[in-house]
Amino acid sequence: MSVDTISTSISVVHPLLLDHGKNAEVWDTSGKRYIDFVGGIGVLNLGHCNPRIVAAIQQQAGKLTHYAYNAAPHEPYVQFMERLAAFVPVSYPLSGMLTNSGAEAAENALKVARGVTRRTAVIAFDGGFHGRTLATLNLNGKVAPYKQGVGVLPGPVYHLPYPSKDTGVTVDEALKAMDRLFSVEIDVNEVACFILEPVQGEGGFLTLDRGFAQKLREFCDQHGILLIIDEIQSGFGRTGQRFAFSRLGIEPDLLLLGKSIAGGVPLGAVVGRKALLDTLPKGGLGGTYSGNPIACAAALATLDEMTDANLSAWGELLESTLLERYQQWQDKGLSPLLGPLTGVGAMRGISLVNPDGTPATRQLAELLQSARNAGLLLMPSGKSRNIIRLLPPLTIEAEVLNEGLDILQDCLARLG
Repeated sequence: MSVDTISTSISVVHPLLLDHGKNAEVWDTSGKRYIDFVGGIGVLNLGHCNPRIVAAIQQQAGKLTHYAYNAAPHEPYVQFMERLAAFVPVSYPLSGMLTNSGAEAAENALKVARGVTRRTAVIAFDGGFHGRTLATLNLNGKVAPYKQGVGVLPGPVYHLPYPSKDTGVTVDEALKAMDRLFSVEIDVNEVACFILEPVQGEGGFLTLDRGFAQKLREFCDQHGILLIIDEIQSGFGRTGQRFAFSRLGIEPDLLLLGKSIAGGVPLGAVVGRKALLDTLPKGGLGGTYSGNPIACAAALATLDEMTDANLSAWGELLESTLLERYQQWQDKGLSPLLGPLTGVGAMRGISLVNPDGTPATRQLAELLQSARNAGLLLMPSGKSRNIIRLLPPLTIEAEVLNEGLDILQDCLARLG
C-alpha cells in the first residue's frame, strides 16, 4: 500500500487499510478479519470501540468538544486529574498536567527536572524508548532509525546498560558502569534526572532488575536527582496491575503516562510529587490541546473499567494462557528459532533466535507476513527486531486469544 500524500519516512508494519474493529478484532476495507495482537502499539488495553468509552466520547462531544485548560478550565480535565491522582499508587500528594502524547509528557518532565534541580544532564538506558520529538530522541537508547540524519540533539544525555534478566546485564555490571560514568564522563552534581522504563516496550519487553531499581532510588535520593519512570506503554494494566513500578518496590518522582490512558483518544500526562510539579512559573506548563474534554471523558471511562478486580482477572487470563502455550511450544520443540520469553505478568515478548545465538530478524519479518496472511497482526520489537511484542487487549475473549495463539503456533512451526 502506498499513498503519495503521506510521507514515506513513516514506516508501516502491516500494508493494509483498516475499516473497523471490535475488542480484539479488526477488519480491513476488503472485509478480511484479523485478530489484533498489536492494539495500536499498546494503546488499546480495553480493546477497539469499548462500549463504555464510546458512550463517554459521544456524550461529551455533544457538550463541549474543546477548550484550552490554560485559557479556561473545564470539568472533564478537573475530574480526570482528581481520579488519576487516586489511581496512581504512590504515598505522596500527587499533581500533574495532561498532554497530547507520551513524548510530550517526557518533554515536560525534562522541563520540570531542570527547573527543580537547576541542572541539565539526563541519564537514560540502553534500549529505552521515550518518543520521537527532538529532546526525546536523545533519550532513546538506540540510534537507528530514530536519530539518523537529524544532526546534533539537545543534551547532555548519557546512557547506561539496562540491568535485566532479559539482557543478561547484572546489577553489579550496571552499577560499575554508573560509577565509571560519574568518574570519567560527568559530575554527579550536574545530573538532573534518570529516566527509565520498568519494562522496555520498543526494547523488547525487557524487565528492569528490582534490586537495581531500589539501589538507583537510593542513589537519586542521596544526590538530589529526580527519578522519572516512563509507564507510557507498561501502565494502565498492561502487566496485570495498575503500573509496573509497583513491582519494583519503588516510587517515581515523576511518572510519564500515555497510550492506554484514554482508550485510543490522544492523551498523555506527567504526574508526580506536587512540590515538583508546582516549581515552574505560571505558564511554564500547558498546551492548546492538552487535556481536551473529549479525551478526558474517554480517560474517565477508562478508569471506570480499570478496577483492580478487572485488571487482576484480565492479567491472570493473559499471563497464564501465554505461559502455558509457550511452555507447550518449548516442550514440543515447535521451532528451533523459539527463544526466551521476555517481560513480566501479562506484558510478554517472544524472542526468535538462530541456532548460532544470533537474532532471527529475517525470520521474524517472514513470520509477521505469514501471520497477517492467516489473520493475525503482530508487532516486532527489540534492538534487532527479533522479539514478537504481544499486545492484545486485556479484555480479549479467551477463545479469540487462543485462536490467535493457534495461528502464531502454526506460523512458528513453519519457520525455517
